[in-house]
Amino acid sequence: MTKANYKSDKSIFKFKQFEVDQTGCAMKINTDGVLLAAIAESNLPNHILDIGTGTGVIALMLAQRFPDAFIEAVEIDEQASATAERNFQSSVFSNRLTINNTAIEQYIPKGCLGHNTDKFDLIISNPPYFVNDLKNAEQKKGLARHTDEVFFNELIVKVSSLLTEQGNFWFILPVKQAKQLIAKAEGLGLHLSVQINLHSDISRPEFRWIVCLSKRQTKPQFKNFHIYESEKVYTNAYKDLLKDFFLGY
Repeated sequence: MTKANYKSDKSIFKFKQFEVDQTGCAMKINTDGVLLAAIAESNLPNHILDIGTGTGVIALMLAQRFPDAFIEAVEIDEQASATAERNFQSSVFSNRLTINNTAIEQYIPKGCLGHNTDKFDLIISNPPYFVNDLKNAEQKKGLARHTDEVFFNELIVKVSSLLTEQGNFWFILPVKQAKQLIAKAEGLGLHLSVQINLHSDISRPEFRWIVCLSKRQTKPQFKNFHIYESEKVYTNAYKDLLKDFFLGY
């Protein structure tokens, strides 16, 4: 990401079509989230669900990309949920965005701002991922970044129940956790559709997978994506992907 996107107080991240206030959010805007939001594909989705929205940046990027879509976001942390709601309300997409301060396993769809449906064409998540690792000393950051196998089980069961037959579930995780979630999903009838191996640069192994799961069983697509061409120099692929969002491109 580029420093040109920050305002002077460092708490506001300015995009081309919206701003994100990060005040009160333990997990700030990061490369994982913006790449996931820019890469995730779905065939003209009407209803989108963002699980663990944090600042709301993924939901806002999807609102920009899919101008006819209604988007619900779920966030368990009360302060982060309040921040995301402010970001939604201050955006030009406010009439298509809603926030739910709850855990995903307790979430009940509201009907997408009056639209009578409890299913989603696109579900997306940048979930916590330090499974059974040492908990972070900062409690709020720990809530955002740490989880356990129970959470992944509850997440994929909920996604399976909320996804339309033609829908897509996109997520980003470290390789180990991504493999585990893909295996759990297969048992629920969610199949690997796309796997993007995310590399820092061409000399390094993948450190994240961006994954698409679907109820449709098709031949999976495997791709590689590199963030840097050289030290502090982004690849053209990275800049092209984010040029509609970042001020610096």
